[in-house]
Amino acid sequence: MNRRPGFVALSCLSVLLLLCGGVGFVGFALLRGTATDVASAQSARRIVYGLTLLPSGFDPHINASVELTIPLRSIYDTLLYRDPSTDEFVPGLAERLEISADGLRYTFFLRKDVTFHDGEPFNTAAVAATLDRITNPETKSQKALFMLGSYTGYEIIDPFTITLILSQPYAAFLDALSQSYLGIASPKALLEYDRDRYQLHQVGTGPYMMVTFVPGDYILLRRNPNYHWGPPFYLTANPAPIEEVEFRFFVDPATRAPALETGAAEVMGELAPLDAVDIARTEGLALVPQPIPGMPFQFFMNTTRPPLDNVALRRALIQATNRIAITDSIFQQFSPPAYGALSATTPFYDKNAKDYYPYDREAARKAIRALGYADSDNDGILEMNGVKLSLIMVVPSWGNAPQIAQKIQSAWREIGIELELRQVPGLAALREAQRTNEYHLLAFNDYGVDANLLTLFYRSDAPNNLSKFANAELDGWLSRAAQSLDPADRAGLYTAAQRLIMDQALILPIRDTVNLNGVSGRVGNLIFDAYGWSPLLWNATLGD
Repeated sequence: MNRRPGFVALSCLSVLLLLCGGVGFVGFALLRGTATDVASAQSARRIVYGLTLLPSGFDPHINASVELTIPLRSIYDTLLYRDPSTDEFVPGLAERLEISADGLRYTFFLRKDVTFHDGEPFNTAAVAATLDRITNPETKSQKALFMLGSYTGYEIIDPFTITLILSQPYAAFLDALSQSYLGIASPKALLEYDRDRYQLHQVGTGPYMMVTFVPGDYILLRRNPNYHWGPPFYLTANPAPIEEVEFRFFVDPATRAPALETGAAEVMGELAPLDAVDIARTEGLALVPQPIPGMPFQFFMNTTRPPLDNVALRRALIQATNRIAITDSIFQQFSPPAYGALSATTPFYDKNAKDYYPYDREAARKAIRALGYADSDNDGILEMNGVKLSLIMVVPSWGNAPQIAQKIQSAWREIGIELELRQVPGLAALREAQRTNEYHLLAFNDYGVDANLLTLFYRSDAPNNLSKFANAELDGWLSRAAQSLDPADRAGLYTAAQRLIMDQALILPIRDTVNLNGVSGRVGNLIFDAYGWSPLLWNATLGD
């Protein structure tokens, strides 16, 4: 599936982004309850939605996992949205937006008919409170703060007009404001609950309300009966809405397909590919593959640790990896092979990436031997100056990473490379490997629609510079692209950046992510937001 890039084009003149609004409102109180209360209030129009990862927290302003956005997209509204069919920015909590000629001031004109789940009115004070919380050092935001880029503060013009101020132009600003990590929260709730307790009592303006959250067990959402201010791609009327959604955790991949088959869950993401084949053939179930924009599943190559400080060796490793065979065997052709630093569904993807490193094991073998490696003791492992060609690959437990790593290990062993696999349980362990430099290759990726994602991984001073590569020209391209408000200029800069990344063989790309969702035949019209992970539950229908 191809996506069309959607960006607000700016000139040297003041720009007006017109967004539509609406009228009317009925206030209500948020319903809360214990697990016992919830069990006694079971709805016939409830579904169970399977989550596949247990993040350290579910606070959008604090935590970073994409998993948390799956339920939270329904709890919160954002100032604006990306239309999932076009990627264009469309109205959210803001009716319209003015951007100054210098790209430093974004004035939002807010809707006047919106109320939080706790009955509090939505206005500029709520936007200010949310931004203050995200930027407060005590919040320790892991993602939302960094997404704000060069944001420095705000000016409240009146109760429904607020100007957000940047220190320098930031092209990804609107994209950041469209994501659940910057969902607008009730100021009353933020005052009532401290940093750690708020995630258990979250209050937004979205189409569903949080009823109960039992960490590690389930999250229960209930449809907001007064919701009428959604973005244009939300249905104005739903003939068979889902009233309640219970999110439960299915961390073990082996439990996901059986949950669908037995009716224990109506929706399940990240199915194992072989299970997805079976689900697609099962009566009463459907498979919904969803391409995810952003970065591919990839291994970053540590350019500071010998022998991968040699670019010729890094290039040979890419050439020695049969990515098509890996994706065919592990992912059953559901997930296409990756060739560059962005996935093919991401705006500004370099369409020439496929030509960079065609698979050629013999050419890779010759290139490695040309560097001076030889199997002098006939043990099957190449060496140079008495040092074995032995590499360490750090592998997470998710995303079929262990299976991918094992196939690479086997293939590289055939050309004389010894690959040690070190599987780690979570993000903290990956970060520790980065800190201690105890890796040659490390699996890591991120998701998003804006190519500014590259800045967080490839600029010399980036917190996620896992390749540890420093290049002033690359830094300049990424910095200029992050500030440019001209899509054509950004396209050229990001293309140049992707080509340099691959020329220097900073990553071993494997596959573009496709989330394999299994869906009960009772659930209809299940579509996802522009970022690919979060369902638009307001639009979904539920049959008998």
